[in-house]
Amino acid sequence: MVVSSNECMELCIFDLRRGQHEGQELDKILFFFPAGLPFSKQLSVIGLSEGLITFTRIFSPEAPCELIEAERHSHVFFEPEPDIWMVMVVEKNNDLEPIWRDDALRKVLKEIHSLFVMFHGSIRAMLEKEPGGELTRRHLYSFIMDYLRDFLVGKKLLLPSFRDCLKERGTVQMLTIGREAAIEVQSLVRVLESSAGIATCNSLILFQDLLVSTTLSPDDTINLFTYAVLRLTPHALSSGASSWSYLRKGSAASNVATESNMTHPSSMSESFYGSSDVSSGEDNRYHVVRPLQSDKWSKGKDGYLVTDLWGAEVGTWVIATPTIWLQQTGEKMYLCVYQHRSLTLMLLIPVSSLPNGEQGVSALKQQVLENASLKILKVEEKLSKGWGGENAYHVSGYRYLLVDGDRNVSRASPATKVTTLTKESLLAMNKLRQEVELEKSRAKLDSVSCEKDLEMCIRAKNNAWVISRVTRGKELYMVLEKANETLLYASDAVEKFSNRYCDGTFSLD
Repeated sequence: MVVSSNECMELCIFDLRRGQHEGQELDKILFFFPAGLPFSKQLSVIGLSEGLITFTRIFSPEAPCELIEAERHSHVFFEPEPDIWMVMVVEKNNDLEPIWRDDALRKVLKEIHSLFVMFHGSIRAMLEKEPGGELTRRHLYSFIMDYLRDFLVGKKLLLPSFRDCLKERGTVQMLTIGREAAIEVQSLVRVLESSAGIATCNSLILFQDLLVSTTLSPDDTINLFTYAVLRLTPHALSSGASSWSYLRKGSAASNVATESNMTHPSSMSESFYGSSDVSSGEDNRYHVVRPLQSDKWSKGKDGYLVTDLWGAEVGTWVIATPTIWLQQTGEKMYLCVYQHRSLTLMLLIPVSSLPNGEQGVSALKQQVLENASLKILKVEEKLSKGWGGENAYHVSGYRYLLVDGDRNVSRASPATKVTTLTKESLLAMNKLRQEVELEKSRAKLDSVSCEKDLEMCIRAKNNAWVISRVTRGKELYMVLEKANETLLYASDAVEKFSNRYCDGTFSLD
């Protein structure tokens, strides 16, 4: 399902603490897409959203508005920071079955905010630093427009729809490895930590687009993993596009070609939000770091990935090392990325631990290479030998999604296998997931333990079975298109899958 970039989706960010006096209404707008809409229309959308938030707070002060279903539009709300609101408005289609899931769209908003904070810090902190809001708007506009370009296919903006119902944003996908490989990986992690020569050095290791090891908190792991899959892994470097969507098959060249099809701001709104089309990422007043620009990372001769997105070190021509903010500690870290074949290593070093700046970073990177290069070669070789290819987690006859909410980990059927499912099956699974999310939301509002077991089954129009089982923080979603007529047969198929691949987690015994 495609969404026209200038008709069917609106995305805004606004601050309820700003623009509350007559004549100052524009102050509350921090971002709006499409930016080319007249300010009167932008204020109309935000005013409606603000009214809905205020109204629902009367009945639910602690949990205000999350979703409003109107006749022609769905309004998805997310409050990432106190009084900072993100709202996505999507137009409904004419089909009987809904093509969107509000939870999937809300997770897009959450991902935008999490990545933005990782690179720039919180929105509120930026506003307090520069109360006028101009710097915040420029950062948000450049960042989100770069993010949205990954959703472009031709002239259309693809949002997560029913075709992505067997995919879970906001989770990591792990590589399953044996005992010997796990020992080698752990040994490599220790070598990396000792090679850095500092008290705190965190690392993230990926093979292909799968996580192998992390020493970070769960939230920081998700953020770094997401960025790596978007821009840093060998697949991302070669394709110039992220790999999360089943529908996205465009090349780097096609992405560049379609940028001109995004709705461009008018001259008035361009001065309000700033333009994201400055190739250098800066103008005569601000340097705006744009970490989500595509095709800006490359592999150097020493194996480290390099980029000029962060500009140069102050007072020099030396390219600045990328930096991020850890969510758990609030600490600013240098991000050093090394790649050997299919193995990607992300090293995070506290900026405060290297008083010599870029000179210290260069020395540390060299030291890591000298001490860990043999280990890196050995780990990559061992993981490659045990790698089953892109269909490694395919289970014949099944199309599935496994989600471990406690660990923020998911595993799913390969994208190429999911595309073989019919539209009817995918729509039915999308509807099923919406029902499960509604039940989970009710349990949360009723203060009922989220450990509540849940099972749902739907017979699709094409006679396929779509099944969900939720137990002890884990979720299983499954489509069986070639199942027998009876529910008993479908249930037995789920039992076999659970016993063989999930250690019996979803078995009813």
